[in-house]
Amino acid sequence: MGKKGKKEKKGRGAEKTAAKMEKKVSKRSRKEEEDLEALIVHFQTLDARKTEVVETPCSPPSPRLNASLSAHPEKDELILFGGEYFNGQKTVLYNELYVYHIRKDTWTKVDIPSPPPRRCAHQAVMVPQGGGQLWVFGGEFASPNGEQFYHYKDLWVLHLATKTWEQVRSTGGPSGRSGHRMVAWKRQLILFGGFHESTRDYIYYNDVYAFNLDTFAWSKLSPAGTGPTPRSGCQMSVTPQGGIVLYGGYSKQRVKKDVDKGTRHSDMFLLKPEDGREDKWVWTRINPSGVKPTPRSGFSVAMAPNHQTLFFGGVCDKEEEENLEGEFFNDLYFYDATRNRWFAGQLKGPKSEKKNRRRGRKEEPEGGSQQACGRASAQGPVEVVKEVVAEDGTVVTIKQVLAAPGSVGQAQSEDEDSSEEASSPVPGPCPRSNAMLAVKHGMLYVYGGMFEAGDRQITLSDLHCLDLHRMEAWKALVEMDPETQEWLEETDSEEDSEEEVEGAEGGYEDEDSAEESSAED
Repeated sequence: MGKKGKKEKKGRGAEKTAAKMEKKVSKRSRKEEEDLEALIVHFQTLDARKTEVVETPCSPPSPRLNASLSAHPEKDELILFGGEYFNGQKTVLYNELYVYHIRKDTWTKVDIPSPPPRRCAHQAVMVPQGGGQLWVFGGEFASPNGEQFYHYKDLWVLHLATKTWEQVRSTGGPSGRSGHRMVAWKRQLILFGGFHESTRDYIYYNDVYAFNLDTFAWSKLSPAGTGPTPRSGCQMSVTPQGGIVLYGGYSKQRVKKDVDKGTRHSDMFLLKPEDGREDKWVWTRINPSGVKPTPRSGFSVAMAPNHQTLFFGGVCDKEEEENLEGEFFNDLYFYDATRNRWFAGQLKGPKSEKKNRRRGRKEEPEGGSQQACGRASAQGPVEVVKEVVAEDGTVVTIKQVLAAPGSVGQAQSEDEDSSEEASSPVPGPCPRSNAMLAVKHGMLYVYGGMFEAGDRQITLSDLHCLDLHRMEAWKALVEMDPETQEWLEETDSEEDSEEEVEGAEGGYEDEDSAEESSAED
């Protein structure tokens, strides 16, 4: 009785502390957000000039990260929305909408009147109703110098059939945030976590909300059990059994004045309705077997064809005194909720023509495939070095360490023949974080993201695809363009910083006027 009382008291104390912190952050960030609101309104005024839908064939989108990439439920198309770009001095936010036509391998820029304001780190969920609806919640806007932030708490829906944006106004929803996660569960959108940041303070969330797609009403859920600690950027996906699984994420806390400590979470939880009731939920901590991803942040998630959750890339920041160095990844993992097991995804490599002709050979005795895997792994990892010359003449070296194909079994069927001799590994997307993923017809598409080379942040615009059924080799659909790699060194003085902000705002205007003139042309 005493222990239970202490536990409940401790829980209430934590809630009070979180509430105080949120109030403190809210007060300090309100002034910043008011400053940015004027800039957002300015951009919305520019967007208001669009009075009709204009579809323009175009080259692939410019480099960006923290955008959303979604598969059209009825057409062979991918929908890219929003995102951000940073060149060392200026932060640019987007609210552009691009469509990638898979069969034609072409891009179209779609200008729709009254779109959502520019943003990144939002969440976009596709539902099949009404010819396809893309629901977008939250995200953030940043000042051109990247030092002030505005966090959205708005909800939008893009009606794909009519190509119209609609803002859905409903009270009782989540507070402004970015880095949250949202999934479609039956006829509801379920949202978890995220963070809110101002210049001096920040707060991470672990609250859960549901938005009913029939009544257009928000409700805050209060699941029983011990759930995840506050975090952003976690994996969140729906299981075949009707639950919602959540893995990893990132959070930070202040250990002393001006010193923050980041945490890369690697725990996993299951959120499911209790006794089949949709208004009552419960958290359960789960411990899957298999090969788990190493702790990291900035990874990307999509749903594989067999209801497995696909996990790609990310970064592990190593904090050494004043230096912060990141190790970036381009590996694949699959989580099978039916078996509660992780698998490392490894490519077999493309089959040679000679092997393809050998259809009628006898089956190898049991253990043959294991011997072949042994041979493949004996080749050892292969390091691929690629040099990219940026527009300013700087040479950026990208190093990839590729495991030999077939060295570790992916979540593949047991009757699959992996005994054929693997060819040399084929480079895929370079290691990166905050990339955009989508799966359509069993093909995984990876677009953009970023990695760091020394003090430079390289934002990507390449597009790769992988057949998830064959798991043979990546195919590059859009190569990384060195001419898009711009990096400007930071200036030291406050005067220069102010000039940059003014110039950046002008840059936004120039960008819009350039878009208008190109559309007129």
